Amino acid sequence: MADTTIYDMEQRGEFPQRFYLTPRCVVWDLAEVEAWLEERRRASRAKTVKRAPMPDVQLRKTRPIKHPARA
Repeated sequence: MADTTIYDMEQRGEFPQRFYLTPRCVVWDLAEVEAWLEERRRASRAKTVKRAPMPDVQLRKTRPIKHPARA
């Protein structure tokens, strides 16, 4: 996950809180992160995780450009 995603989730109480080892080094408790992962695994298997919708490609303003193979 991106740093900003983790930070936002921490602020909402959805991810374990970081703590400082040194003034410039943050870490997370491994047991807390593993418990969070197991909770997410159970939620995923139970299909209770709200997934993002599939993008509607018809709403695109531009189309990707296919570049010819480079030799």
